[in-house]
Amino acid sequence: MSGLSARDIGHRVVVRHRLPGGQLTDVLGVLQAYDAGSLVVRHSDSTLHQIHSGAVSAAKRIPPMPLRPVDVQQLFLTTALGRPAVETSYVGQWLLRASEGWTGRANSLLPAGDPEMPVSEALKRAEAFYTERGLPPLALVRLESPEAAEFGQLGWVDARPQQGDVLVLHTTLDLVNAAPGYKVTVSDKPDAAWYEAAFEGTPPAAAPAVMEGAPKAAFASVELDGKVVAVGRGAMTGHWLGVDAVRVDPAYRRRGLGTAVLQGLARWSGQLGGRRSYLEVVEDNVPALTTYTSLGYAVAYRYRYLTNQPPS
Repeated sequence: MSGLSARDIGHRVVVRHRLPGGQLTDVLGVLQAYDAGSLVVRHSDSTLHQIHSGAVSAAKRIPPMPLRPVDVQQLFLTTALGRPAVETSYVGQWLLRASEGWTGRANSLLPAGDPEMPVSEALKRAEAFYTERGLPPLALVRLESPEAAEFGQLGWVDARPQQGDVLVLHTTLDLVNAAPGYKVTVSDKPDAAWYEAAFEGTPPAAAPAVMEGAPKAAFASVELDGKVVAVGRGAMTGHWLGVDAVRVDPAYRRRGLGTAVLQGLARWSGQLGGRRSYLEVVEDNVPALTTYTSLGYAVAYRYRYLTNQPPS
């Protein structure tokens, strides 16, 4: 298998090999497995091609797939589906979310699509929804969108003026599914050790419902020195992998553990048809932002939380 080795697992390759009938063909994709007898290449449509070593005439690593433009409107809604709230309702196509106040995403209006009524009326209904639940009216609004301008005209202001923009980053799995530098365990349900590593202190009451509520979710962890020291969560929505809740024990940071967690989740997603990935990071979090951009993530859009109750 000239030109390839186990170190190339997780990277894009092209393999020329001979079919049973004798003709030569090429397979292009991500190298998923490699041993002395065969290799497995995952095509972009997630089809797995197992090729026996004796049939390979040439093989080499190739550059990653270029990062394609993203459909921002689609991704805006996809992020909500990947981490559903405890309670949801709708104003037209706008999504109202409530989760006992835990996290902005799970307790805010997502103005995606058509509210099917004047925006001023839709916002009054949103305010009533949150007031009934003892929550401040909050809207997750994409910057430079028509909704941002309309909300501003109706008196909605920045709910978190001291915090930087939230950046939604995206990439192709080809850039982030290399072999992790640590053993990453991926489970379909988090255990007590996962929650203990994911939170400082007792998890909020709404956390399990939010974290485990997606139809297709996975929980990654890395164990060192007899304890879980790094965790993360992944959720599949269509061909998108959303990654969140990445946390590394402070005593084990700067060792590449967060990257390993992300790569473990990317590999889980690839087996289920995942092709692209997104995650969110606050602009002020320079270390995390530096790590993600070094892995090939790029900004898809920015958002802020708006409210009609100006901060005191």
